Amino acid sequence: MSQTAQITAPAGRLDGKTICVSAAGQGIGRAITERLIRDGANVHASDIDAGFLEGLDTKTATQVDATDPEAVETWLGGVSRIDGMVHAVGFVHQGTIEDCTLEDWRKTQSISFDSAFYVLKSAIPRMKQNGGSVILIASVASSIRGYPKRAAYGASKGGVIGLMKACAADYLADGIRVNAICPGVVETPSLQVRIAEMVTELGSEAAARQWFLDRQPSGRFAKPEEIAGTCAWLASPDASFVTGQTINVDGGITI
Repeated sequence: MSQTAQITAPAGRLDGKTICVSAAGQGIGRAITERLIRDGANVHASDIDAGFLEGLDTKTATQVDATDPEAVETWLGGVSRIDGMVHAVGFVHQGTIEDCTLEDWRKTQSISFDSAFYVLKSAIPRMKQNGGSVILIASVASSIRGYPKRAAYGASKGGVIGLMKACAADYLADGIRVNAICPGVVETPSLQVRIAEMVTELGSEAAARQWFLDRQPSGRFAKPEEIAGTCAWLASPDASFVTGQTINVDGGITI
């Protein structure tokens, strides 16, 4: 697969929908935000770094630390109606369990797992009256598949998937759909950090990049826009009968 497929969708399929997106400033979160806006949604964006939110044409752009439950509640409490919630926060600890200190473990779980709990606990009660779509960005490196040097991260994203499935069951009768997108390796600023972390071990940036590329049967990394297209579909009425699912957008990893 040498070329990226062009993703198209009916214009305006999210017209009138109000969707909140966390970690909206960079990478997958930013691509999702831009795609939702293009499809007609009113987006309330947040990120831990306010500078990353610059240039986004959102209804609001708020600096929020998603590991702080009070900050999450203040952010979502300021949105009068929520039709969709996309939680894209995550942190990748690189290393085996022997490499993972207690501080590393707690940081990873706080950012990648606990934050999902805070966001769902705040957003879901506000969605019960009208229903809607919750989308959590998890990972193929989770309960779906084990990867080298992903002990803490895999545990955190596996937890996200378990939380997703439980909430999907609990709130089905309220018209709230809850799903998770599990990307493969995506070309993002986060990936560049992980590549840099591998240079010392592998000897060069090219070798480190190839180490990640070898995980992709497709022979390339995903573009953030490819994850965003799936997210926009899950947020739309086109996915009205889809809940409790892990959608693998992984370029063939899980074939």
